[in-house]
Order: sequence, then C-alpha cells, then structure tokens
Amino acid sequence: MEVTKVFLKYVIIYMFFSMTCHAHDISQVVSKIKPSIVGIGIYDPIGRPSNQLRGTGFAIADGTIIATNYHVVDLDLDPDSKQQLVVFIGSGKNNSVSPAEIIATDPAHDLALLKIKTRVPPLELKMPRKVEDGTDVAFTGFPIGAVLGLYPATHRGVIAAYTPVATPSINASKISIAMMKRLKEPYFVYQLDATAFPGNSGSPVYELNNGRVVAIINKVFVQQTKEAAITNPSGITYAIPVRYLKMLAKSKGISL
Repeated sequence: MEVTKVFLKYVIIYMFFSMTCHAHDISQVVSKIKPSIVGIGIYDPIGRPSNQLRGTGFAIADGTIIATNYHVVDLDLDPDSKQQLVVFIGSGKNNSVSPAEIIATDPAHDLALLKIKTRVPPLELKMPRKVEDGTDVAFTGFPIGAVLGLYPATHRGVIAAYTPVATPSINASKISIAMMKRLKEPYFVYQLDATAFPGNSGSPVYELNNGRVVAIINKVFVQQTKEAAITNPSGITYAIPVRYLKMLAKSKGISL
C-alpha cells in the first residue's frame, strides 16, 4: 500500500511538471509568433473611423512581404476619398501604419501577397508536406478586430481532417458554376477543431511545438447566419495549406 502511495505521488509530480513545462513551451512559441502578426485594412483620411481593420496577415520572406487571404484585400477603394490599403504593425496603441501594395494574388486558393516598406520579423514556413490529423496547432490574429481592436489573440486546436474545399449542396439549385468546377477539380484544405471568428482571416496556423506555419486561416463553417458565427460558432475552421502560399511566392520570384 505504501509503495502504491509513493508511486502515485511521483506520477502526480511528474504530470504537474510536464504540464507546467509544456505550457511554458507554448507561451514561448506564441510570444515568438506575435511580432510577425499584422492587421490588414483600409486607411481613409476622411472616414470615421479613419482606420478600418479587415483581417489578419503575417510576414514572410525578408519581412517586407505579407501573406493574407485574397478576400481580405479584394476591395473597391474610393479614389476620391484617397483610401489606401494598409498594414497595421504592432498592437494596441503602439502601432504604425504602412501603405501596402498587392504584388500577387491567387483567388482560387484565396491567397494574396502584399509588399510594405517596413520590415516585420518573418515567420518560418513548414516544408510543403501534409500535416497529420491530430497535430496540435494554434493560430494568432485579430478576431472581431473592428470591435476588439489591434490586440492579437491566439486560439489552440488540432488538425481534424484533410478534406476537399467544396462539398455538394443539399439543394442542387444552390450549386454555382464556380462550385461545380471546384467539385470536379477539388483541392484539399485542413479542417481544424478550433474556433475562428471574423477578423481571423489570413491568420497563420502553426505547429505548437515549433511555430512553423502550416496553413492560413480561410473560413469557418457557418451553421446559420454570418452573425451566428460570433454568437454561436460551429467550432469548425478551414485553412489553406502552406504549399499554395509557397507556389504563389515562387511565381513572383520570392524565395521562402
């Protein structure tokens, strides 16, 4: 009986220190990631507010290249009001605004690359091979940034599946031409068991044990309405594999 008590005591101590060390490792990875996270939005000198946060991005390559989603930068800017596509660097009130130029887009995979003059610490991308289901990952970005502001938040989860980007609709009349084409030539994305919110689009998904980026947050599964994605999130998030980002960068002669 005494031996059993001593054994259990050491098991509990081991589990406590293992959990403490693991939490410490994760915090180190997250603190390394945060300086590379930027906001993507619009600067409107006569607008109210003048700065509008639309999504998230992160630095790659030499630190002046920003990766994000295509739908985040697919904008019709008003030339009369001198609106500009910009990148918000830093967090909270300690941030700067840098004008951004779109240098490459891949609408099919919902990716875009921006160029800025200010250097931001770049993130390391994982080699473009499939990440196994069950891998612990996290993503950092600006969920509901228009309300919560420029404060990067981190969410944890796991790779739940490697799945086609499109699935047939129950009602055939709702299948668009674009969806039909995608069903014939589907590409695969990661399904995450994690909750992302509006504003997380473009956030890097990275392995928790080393911080290497494996994918880019793309969308969430909406059960009811877009508003319900905030009040009643599904907990299912999709992310574009990093290999498509590498292909886009390579097409523009950008070395990663």
